Amino acid sequence: MSDKPSTDSAPDTERAAASAAYSPLYQQIKGLLLQSLDRGEWKPGEAIPSELELASRFQVSQGTVRKAIDELAAENLLLRRQGKGTFVATHHEAKVRFRFLRLTPDDGKQPVSGSQILDCRRVKAPVDIARLLDLRAADIVVNLRRLLSFDQVPTILDDIWLPGSVFRGLTADSLSRYRGPLYALFESEYGVSMVRAEEKIRAMAAAGEPAQLLGVEPGTPLLQVERVSYTYGDRPMEVRRGLYVTERFHYRNSLN
Repeated sequence: MSDKPSTDSAPDTERAAASAAYSPLYQQIKGLLLQSLDRGEWKPGEAIPSELELASRFQVSQGTVRKAIDELAAENLLLRRQGKGTFVATHHEAKVRFRFLRLTPDDGKQPVSGSQILDCRRVKAPVDIARLLDLRAADIVVNLRRLLSFDQVPTILDDIWLPGSVFRGLTADSLSRYRGPLYALFESEYGVSMVRAEEKIRAMAAAGEPAQLLGVEPGTPLLQVERVSYTYGDRPMEVRRGLYVTERFHYRNSLN
C-alpha cells in the first residue's frame, strides 16, 4: 500500500490534496477529513469510519490516519469513545457544549444556568458586523439579544449577529420554545457547527440599559468579550458581543 492519499474519490478531494502537497501527510488527511465534515458526510453525533477503513480509503497507513484523528480530537471536532469508535463532536455533548464559554465561578462550583431571549429581529448588517461576517453592508442578518443567568443572577448580556441567508426562520418564538444551548440549535436546525472562535476582551463600565438588565449600578466594571465564531472552512457564522459581570466569576483560558 502506498502511503500517499488517494484522490480518486472526487475532484474536490483531488484539489484538496493538491493544495496540501507540501504539508505533512497526516495534515493532508486531516484536511480531507475536515472536507468530509464540512460536506456533512458524517453528521454531528455520528460515528466516522474506522481508522482501518479510512486508511484504505485514502491509501495511507493506519498510523497516519490516527495522527490526523488525534489532532481533530484535540481540537474537539471529533470525540473518541473507548470501545465504541470516533464520533463527530456535537454541541449537544456536555464536553463540547460550553467550550467557548470561559467564565468560571470563583468557588469552582458549577452554577445552574438560565437563558432569556430578549429580542430577535432581521436587520440590515451594520458595516462592522458585515465585515466580520464577510457580508455586504446591505445583507440581512439576524440580531438577537440574550440574557444569561447563573443561579438566577443575571451575569451575561449577549448581542448576537448571524447571517440571515443561513439562519432563515430563526425567530424569537422558535428560540423561546428551545431549551438547549444555542450552538446545538444552530447545529441541528441549520446545519451549522461552530468549530472555532476568536475573541477580543476589554474592560468597560456598565451604563444605561445594559446596567439595568444586568442588575448592576452604572459605572460597575464589566468584561466585554467580542467573539467571532467559525464553521468548517473558516467561514464566519456568528458575531457575539457579551458584557460579563465578574463579581463572582473570572475569565479562564489555557495557553499552549
